[in-house]
Amino acid sequence: MGPIVGIVLAGGQARRMGGGDKVLLPLAGATLLDRVVALARPQVAALAISANGDPGRFARFGLPVLPDDLADDLPGHAGPLAGILAGLEWAAAEHPAADRLASFAGDTPFFPSDLVARLAAKPGAACAASGGRLHPVFGLWPVAARLRLRRALAIEGLRRVEDWARAVAAERVEFAGGDGGDPFFNVNRPDDLVAAQLLLAGRS
Repeated sequence: MGPIVGIVLAGGQARRMGGGDKVLLPLAGATLLDRVVALARPQVAALAISANGDPGRFARFGLPVLPDDLADDLPGHAGPLAGILAGLEWAAAEHPAADRLASFAGDTPFFPSDLVARLAAKPGAACAASGGRLHPVFGLWPVAARLRLRRALAIEGLRRVEDWARAVAAERVEFAGGDGGDPFFNVNRPDDLVAAQLLLAGRS
C-alpha cells in the first residue's frame, strides 16, 4: 500500500446558512475549517482543499486549493463528487506514490482522529458509518478509479457520493459515538452551529 493523501470538501453552497463559505463560520475561537484541517492533516501524507472561487480566502491554511474543473460543464450542481475527482487527479499528478485518497467533509468538526487508519484497514474503497447511517463523504478512494469517476460524472450523470461508493464496492466501517454523540455531526443550519458550540463547551 502506498501513502494516503486527503481532500477537504469545502465547496458547499450553504443555502441553509444564508450562503457564503460555511466552512469559514466561527466556532469557539476558530472556524469549522480550522477544526477539520487540524483533525485531517495528521491522518494523511498530504492534504488539499476542494473549493471554487478565489483561493486566496484559504491562503492562511498553506494548502493547495483545488477547483472543480467540471463545474462549468455539468448540468446542475456537481456536488462533493466533483471535489473528490479533483482530489484524485491532484493525487495522481502531485503524489504519484499515493494509491488512495481520503475525503473529509468541511462542515463536520468532530470526526474521529483514527478515521483514516480504520478505513485503510480495508483493501480498497471504504466509507464511514455511525448509528446505522452511512457517511460516504468520509471515504477512502482508489486513485486508479479517477477516470471511471470522471466518466460517471460527465457522461452517466452520477451525483450522489453514496451511489459512487456502491459503484466501487466501498466497504462500510462503523464508528461508535463518543461522549459528544455522533462523531459525524455536521453543521447545516444555524441551530447546528449553536449545538456544535455547546458540544465543545461540554468537552472543555
